[in-house]
Amino acid sequence: MTNDAPFKQPGTPGGCERIAYAVGFSETSTYSDVYGGGGNLIGLDCHLVRPIHKPSDTLIVFMHPVGGGMYLPMVRGLAAAGHHVLWANSRYRGADYALIMEKVACDLGEAISDAKERLGYSTIVLAGWSGGGSLSMWYQALAEAGTGITETAAGDPYEVSPSRMPSADAVLMLAAHVSRHQIFSEWIDPSILDESHPYQRVAELNLYDPANPNQAPYTTEFMTHFRQAQVARNRRITSQVWERLTEIRSSDEPHREHAFTVHGTMADPRWLDPSIDPSDRLPGVCYLGDPRVVNDGPVGLARFCTLRSWISQWSYDDARCDAIESGGRITAPVLVVGNSADDACTPSHTNRLFEAVTHDRKQLTIISGATHYYTGPDGRQHLGQAVETISQFLSEHLG
Repeated sequence: MTNDAPFKQPGTPGGCERIAYAVGFSETSTYSDVYGGGGNLIGLDCHLVRPIHKPSDTLIVFMHPVGGGMYLPMVRGLAAAGHHVLWANSRYRGADYALIMEKVACDLGEAISDAKERLGYSTIVLAGWSGGGSLSMWYQALAEAGTGITETAAGDPYEVSPSRMPSADAVLMLAAHVSRHQIFSEWIDPSILDESHPYQRVAELNLYDPANPNQAPYTTEFMTHFRQAQVARNRRITSQVWERLTEIRSSDEPHREHAFTVHGTMADPRWLDPSIDPSDRLPGVCYLGDPRVVNDGPVGLARFCTLRSWISQWSYDDARCDAIESGGRITAPVLVVGNSADDACTPSHTNRLFEAVTHDRKQLTIISGATHYYTGPDGRQHLGQAVETISQFLSEHLG
């Protein structure tokens, strides 16, 4: 492990330290789906952030499928409040075009196992931020079931031993959504009927076409039709993916892949009509900026894909990493924190997460006025409220 220079945080004597290290392990794979590494060697980039003079046997563990959140205000804020925090990046940090959710669950298990076995933490709190929320819930459900993983959603053999998936003692759902495939299906542009001609779009379903007779505020009838058309497009792409994958598997090179582009992936009427899933968010804006631009921009969800990744990550019917389905299988205490001005994860997702947990050791807290990343003039205050809520919850349920 290597130490970064300690950084000072208000209220923490001596400040906090950030320790960067790697968790390495090996697995058998037909081909590498990440850049770098050495053959079957997997390396996870980890950041342990903790107060310098406050030891603890409890560790709050973050992982997001695509990663990159080790410098989030929440990570630093929790450390400043006296918590030991680990942000562990999955093997797919920064690139989800080949991401397999079952492999991300493996990565999370390895990071937790390392923290318990090598670093000596005995109590683990899973913290699911944004897209890490469904990962945390799904992982916990698998860990509590003790079944491990035997194959991917596409049916490829992939073994993860239950012994490498330790169960957490509590779960935090922070500014989270219900799943990548569910929220993606709420964002996908249904005006594209032919994937080979993505700029030929049906005006009546194109939110950004001035000629569309359906303008905000949208009618209930339009919303029903629009949502159905979104799911239908997801299923059309999935059908094409399965068809292509079946062709490849029946060929003399069954492990080949196929890469493709998905256009139009940020067309949620919520961004244009604040009466849908109402909250304090600003109309006409999403967490990536202007949704009209993001819809076909380079960083949209699922913009670049591969067959097996689509099935595991984005397929409406096939993807398994789902917080709603997992919630009823979790016995650990769960805290759900939503932000009332969140421009990514709106109230319907927050409420569904809370309702999915069927036991009574759960809590729902909404931070009024807070955005997805706790930005804005009151961001520090909102962050402080969220951190205080987390601290109180953990004190109550873990002692």
